[in-house]
Amino acid sequence: MADVGLSLGIVGGYLLVALAIGLLAYRLTDRSAEDYYLASRSVGTVVLLFTTFATLLSAFTFFGGPNVAFSAGPEWILVMGLMDGILFAILWYVIGYKQWLVGQAHGYVTLGEMLGDRFGSRLLRGVVAGVGLLWLFPYVMLQQVGAGQAIVGLTDGAVPYWAGAALITVFMVLYVGLAGMRGVAWTDTLQGLFMLGVVWIAVAWVLSAAGGFGSVSSALATNRPEFLALGGGLYSPQYVISTAVVIAFGVTMFPQVNQRFFIARDAATLKRSFALWPVLVLLLFVPTFLLGTWAAGLGITVPDGGNVIPALLREYTPVWFAALVIAGAMAAMMSSSDSMLLSGASYFTRDLYRPFVAPDASDEREGWVGRVGVAVFAGLTFLASLVTGAGTGLNFLVELGDTAFGGYAQLTIPVMLALYWGGVTRWGIASGVIVGQLAYLSHVFLPLPATYLTWDFALWCMLLGAVVTVGVSIVTSPAVGEDAAKFGVSAD
Repeated sequence: MADVGLSLGIVGGYLLVALAIGLLAYRLTDRSAEDYYLASRSVGTVVLLFTTFATLLSAFTFFGGPNVAFSAGPEWILVMGLMDGILFAILWYVIGYKQWLVGQAHGYVTLGEMLGDRFGSRLLRGVVAGVGLLWLFPYVMLQQVGAGQAIVGLTDGAVPYWAGAALITVFMVLYVGLAGMRGVAWTDTLQGLFMLGVVWIAVAWVLSAAGGFGSVSSALATNRPEFLALGGGLYSPQYVISTAVVIAFGVTMFPQVNQRFFIARDAATLKRSFALWPVLVLLLFVPTFLLGTWAAGLGITVPDGGNVIPALLREYTPVWFAALVIAGAMAAMMSSSDSMLLSGASYFTRDLYRPFVAPDASDEREGWVGRVGVAVFAGLTFLASLVTGAGTGLNFLVELGDTAFGGYAQLTIPVMLALYWGGVTRWGIASGVIVGQLAYLSHVFLPLPATYLTWDFALWCMLLGAVVTVGVSIVTSPAVGEDAAKFGVSAD
């Protein structure tokens, strides 16, 4: 019982530090929407890099990825650590830099606002916001499931699953209501540094306790020799490429990531950030996935519905250090959750509430509507996490994350075309977005094939959306209100 109290005290102490940062940010945040949602576009290189980093690295990273490495082998490092680190950095330049230029020129706060203005369509703005909120639901739920499982693993079941999920839900609603983008970005920087530090210490500690790298490698060769060969099993070329592409393209349209394309202080800040991105990603993904791989060789037993990292740490590190690492994982989940809810609030208020319900609402009223929306949304995802997450298997977090990644990936190519090709019409982009989403949703919820010609259905849905966007744009004329010149800002 003393160990449980110590573990929960460490996690709780970390939450209080993060909340204190949020309170400080609240005192420095004015009541304008641009400051609340974008920190007045004033974020520098270090904070931009770490807020994007911490926002992306969630329960999927700390639990889902290591679980896959534990069950299928270490090539998950190649999928997420290398390919996605590079692919997203490229997309950050191709889409993010151009989006920053356009946002600077016209003051856009959300992706839907940007597209709705360019194509003169309130309906398109609402559709894009609706798609963003639709896929945000399972990914917020992913953080709550991960938090619940983390607390169960840390306390060996003494604290129930629902309590961990409830803890992160209450915290993120409170934090988003107070902090805004400035507080979220500051806390993300703290959380990113904390995550990197504890995970590398965990690697060193496990290696030392297990007898060193040679002993761990020998155990892996003895117990899971197939893990020492590249490829095979789950890791076919089609799986590796499809997963990396869908995740990288999906990440680009995540509301909490896409909105960060607007917040950089200047062009130099943005360029330095995406240049450093692959290095930072490798520094976190390599150790977390190695821990999952080593656990398989060391014969770690993972309880049903549990995760490998807490089980490994309980075996090879002291209770207090395992609690620190779980606090790091909770930090990853919180940094994703608070950013998701903040961006979700901006999508709801800027792209749905203002255009369709109250065009003349004040910033203060919009802020309160956003806060209520955050609480309702988080409450619904919490209830869903209770129904689906308590007794799930090792790969549930990966499956849940994959669903959201694939849904967002359907937006990327139509948006890229709109940014760079003046020939895209209102009907073209609307058709491409809607057809891509309907095709993807059909494969998620109906008994349709998971692959075509051995390639993941999400890739085919992306291709379909691209073809429809181009094809419909070619056969339709620009509608009244469209203005291609709004996206005519040149990138260096």
